[in-house]
Amino acid sequence: MSDSPGSGPPPPPPRPLPRQQATPQTTALRQRLAELRGPSVAPQPLDARALAALAANPGCERRALLDGAGVNKTVLAQALGSPSDFGQSQFAFMRGNAFEARVKADGGADLMRLLAECTGTAEPADVAVPDLAAAGPQGRAARTALALREATEAGGWTLFDHPMLVLEVAGSPAYLEPDAVVVDPAGRWTVIEIKSFPMIDASADAAKVGAAARQSAVYVLALERIAAHTPGASVHDRALLVCPKDFSNLPTASAVDVRKQLAVTRRQLARLTRIEDIAAALPEGTTFDPGLPPAELTAAVESVGAAYAPECLAACELAFHCRTRARGAGAVEALGRGVRGELGGLTTVDAVLAAAHGEEGDPSDPTVAALRRAAALRAEALGSAAC
Repeated sequence: MSDSPGSGPPPPPPRPLPRQQATPQTTALRQRLAELRGPSVAPQPLDARALAALAANPGCERRALLDGAGVNKTVLAQALGSPSDFGQSQFAFMRGNAFEARVKADGGADLMRLLAECTGTAEPADVAVPDLAAAGPQGRAARTALALREATEAGGWTLFDHPMLVLEVAGSPAYLEPDAVVVDPAGRWTVIEIKSFPMIDASADAAKVGAAARQSAVYVLALERIAAHTPGASVHDRALLVCPKDFSNLPTASAVDVRKQLAVTRRQLARLTRIEDIAAALPEGTTFDPGLPPAELTAAVESVGAAYAPECLAACELAFHCRTRARGAGAVEALGRGVRGELGGLTTVDAVLAAAHGEEGDPSDPTVAALRRAAALRAEALGSAAC
C-alpha cells in the first residue's frame, strides 16, 4: 500500500549554509582595502594562478597588498607607463573555453572516463552534478563546502563543475574556482585542471605542467581546509591534468603529483606578511587609484616594498615597472635570485664593482675575495688576448 501525501514523519529541515560573521576588524580592513583600491574601482578577484605566483615570491609586500586589495595590476601598470603583455591572449582564452566545454559535455562523460583510466578504477555509470549556484562568492563558497560534505556522506560519484573555494591569504579571504573537483565513493576529492596546451606523445611542456601543478596545489590546499571538518573525506595529492591529445581536440589526461608544490605553497603562504600590517605602515591617504596623476601614483606604488626578480616577468603585470626601478637603483636583484644570494651584503652593482676593484669591502670577506680574484683573472685574460 502506498503512503498517502502527507503521511509519515516530516522530512528533516535543510541544513543552513555556514556564514562567515564579519568582525569589526575585518570590516575595517575591507574599508581600508577599498580606500587603497580607489573609491570607484571594482575589486579584482585573486585567482589561483596569481596566488601561486604570490607564493613563489612571498617577500614581495607590494604584490601581496595589491592582490589583497583587489587592485587590477594590468590597469595599474598602464597608468604607470609600464604596460605589460602578461596574460592569456583572447584567442587562447576562447580556445581554452571551447576545449573545456567539450571535455565537460554529456555530464562530464569524457572527464570521468579519463579519471577512471588514470586512477585504475571502473568508469562510473552514474555521476551526480550538483547545482552550486548562490549569491556572491561567499555564498558560492558556502554552498560548495556544504555540497562537498553531502557528496562525501552519500558515497557515490559526484562531479563539481567550477566549485568556489576560499583560502585565507595574509589575513584576507581569496576565492578560488578550479575547473572541476570529483568526489569518489571512498570520499576522496580530486582536483581537475583543464588546459588547452597539447600533450604530445603523453608528455607536455614541462614549464606549463609545472605552472598547472602549482595552481592545482592551491586548490588542494583550499580543499584540505574543508576536508578537515568533513568525516571520511580526504584530498588526493595527485591532480588530473586534462589537455588536447597531440594536435587534435580530443582530450587526454595525466595524473600530476602535487605534493612538492603543496608543501612549498603551504610554507610560502605562511611566510606572507599580513595585509593589515602592510597597509598600516603606509602613509595616510595612500591610494592606488589609476586615475591619479602619474607622479602621485608612482609615489604610492613605491611606498610599498617590492622583491623583484627576473622570474616576475612571467608572473606579474607590474614586472616591467619593478624591473625599471631595480635597474635604476642598480639593485643586484635585477640579475636574478641566484646572483643576489651569492653576493651576500653587496646589494648594488656599484658596490660589487667597487669591491672587485679593491676600492671597498673587507678582503677577509669570502665574497669580496672571490670578486677580486675574478677581476684579476679577467684582467689577466684580457691582457693575454691583447698580446
